Amino acid sequence: MPAARESLLDAAYTALARRPWTGVRMVDVAAVAGVSRQTLYNEFGSKDGLARALLRRETDGYLHGVERALAQEREPADRLAAVAAWTVGAARGNALVRAALTGCWSERLPAPSRSAGSTSSVPAQRRADAGVPSSAELLALVRDRAAAALGGRGRPRDPELALACESAVRLALSYVIAPARNDDDPAELVRGAIGRWVAAK
Repeated sequence: MPAARESLLDAAYTALARRPWTGVRMVDVAAVAGVSRQTLYNEFGSKDGLARALLRRETDGYLHGVERALAQEREPADRLAAVAAWTVGAARGNALVRAALTGCWSERLPAPSRSAGSTSSVPAQRRADAGVPSSAELLALVRDRAAAALGGRGRPRDPELALACESAVRLALSYVIAPARNDDDPAELVRGAIGRWVAAK
């Protein structure tokens, strides 16, 4: 039931924007999605399962945005700058992405967890039950994807390029943790700080 699942996740996300996760009720999520409460439980198993699925979806959405930024037909420094801009924008616009990137989970949000062993018959839920990456793991995923995209698949891993990619993401995260003035641009900071080195590779 992919359509019902997405509707339920959308309803849960909307509910979370209005109240803390502890105040989100399964019956309300099902009603907003236009499905029965039984459908919700069949899809996610429990409220914890719904939380894991919501966190997985938002984290995966962030990573898909990183891949889109890296796939652009642009210079390497511009692609890293696009990753930085996407990271800051995604974190500013989505509390779950911000928490996943920084590791700072407020009491309003569902806490990341892993199921002791998923028994779900829904493949997407089994994946969600495995939990979301920690902030360090998420940064490593972005670093490795950027290094692979900029270094060329099939080539040996360049530790210096990986360091440049990690530095770009860490610079972007500094804007998430300590927002700058409106005219400050994380993409320009990345381009200036890392661009010359990446261009020389």
